[in-house]
Amino acid sequence: MATTITAATLTITHTEAISLNGQDKGSTNIQTITSVTEVMQRIVNVDTTERIIIAMGTVIAAGQFVESTVKYIRITNKDDTNFVQLIFRSEGSAEFAVKLDAGQTFIYNGDNSGGVVDTMDASASALTVSFEDLVDVTALADTAAVDLELFVAGT
Repeated sequence: MATTITAATLTITHTEAISLNGQDKGSTNIQTITSVTEVMQRIVNVDTTERIIIAMGTVIAAGQFVESTVKYIRITNKDDTNFVQLIFRSEGSAEFAVKLDAGQTFIYNGDNSGGVVDTMDASASALTVSFEDLVDVTALADTAAVDLELFVAGT
């Protein structure tokens, strides 16, 4: 069976709009990712127990993305009150965490050619950077459950 899906270009537009003292200080930046053939968009409810929300691997599996094809990840906290912790884990089990407050968005860009392979490193002390593959993203709500919007695009 031949595919009927035609690869497309994802266009991502980031705009900051502000005028200070009558002067425009905003900016717009546009990024395009060509040959996108896979997109996942969903809302997940995250409670106060750490859970995997995005998983990577080297082959397609249920609920898992192929790490070499993931080019863009967006996570938006849809809650109007509570924050969530996002924990990014590498293949060597190094982790870094980000606090995503109510209404905020975090973007993790994959490498243009290699996806999320060799894109992160973390350490408890000063880094001597040695990039590893991103293997998963977990989330943990602070005081009450939150809804997260996930958007993942790959080639």
